[in-house]
Amino acid sequence: MIDWLLFLEVSLAGIGGGGLYALAGLAFVLIYKATRVVNLAIGEMLMIGAYFFFAAASELGWPVGLAIVAAVVASGFSGGLIERLLIRPMLGESPISVFMITVGLSSILVGLVELVWGADQLRLPEFMPTNPVLIGEAMVAPKIFYGFLVAAVLIASVLILFRYWRGGVALRATASDRAAAYAMGIDVPRVFSLTWVLAAAVAAVAGIVVGSISSLSPTMGIFGLSVLVVVIVGGLDSVLGALVGGLLVGLVEAWTGTYLGGEYKMLATFTLLVLVLMIRPYGLFGTHEIERL
Repeated sequence: MIDWLLFLEVSLAGIGGGGLYALAGLAFVLIYKATRVVNLAIGEMLMIGAYFFFAAASELGWPVGLAIVAAVVASGFSGGLIERLLIRPMLGESPISVFMITVGLSSILVGLVELVWGADQLRLPEFMPTNPVLIGEAMVAPKIFYGFLVAAVLIASVLILFRYWRGGVALRATASDRAAAYAMGIDVPRVFSLTWVLAAAVAAVAGIVVGSISSLSPTMGIFGLSVLVVVIVGGLDSVLGALVGGLLVGLVEAWTGTYLGGEYKMLATFTLLVLVLMIRPYGLFGTHEIERL
């Protein structure tokens, strides 16, 4: 017999975790859509935002709200700096060269964190409500629930921003056709910088929430591996794909961890990835590009 209440609770937890995957996936997709850079360091950018928050809230003693704002701003600045110093000089080079830049960047960020804060696990200040949340008869962990709310609000805000803000329109135009954007007078390099700044800021929020749910350590970047699966399943250039892929991967991991065991979660996630790619090599919602020879 299936315990439907347990199944509902596990599913809600999976949706909550999937919301965080979707938020980090959104940061990944923003960079890829605008610049065609596969940023393998997205997990480390998420991690560095969480450490910025720890430094402001725990080490400097700032109020939580101010510490969050400072961490997001600092992460956005670091994203712009990365784009200006590492990514922009590589424009026009082969995609694999830029990809390897992001691989090296992930190791650099981990090394910097270990140099400044050490390799031990740290705890972020508690800033979320701790009372259990009931949805019908199902109980959801409060950090998962409120983390999902934060992710949902931020994702909706980013989508609205890109729909109506002038900079968002420029980003969508650049992502659609870079040459046409140049012809229309759009400062494409500036759009690239803006994209990295926004993506790093979004990743910082995801990092703060993930760090508050689990713990803070230089290995947090492994979260980016699941995010990479999310965006490949959903489609590298699809915002909708990042949202759907995040929820799907979150549910698969939650179901697998509960009914088969935590050691099978990665197996189930990558099995899902292989199945999706066999059916739709460009992802569920990715752009199907055809090259005629």
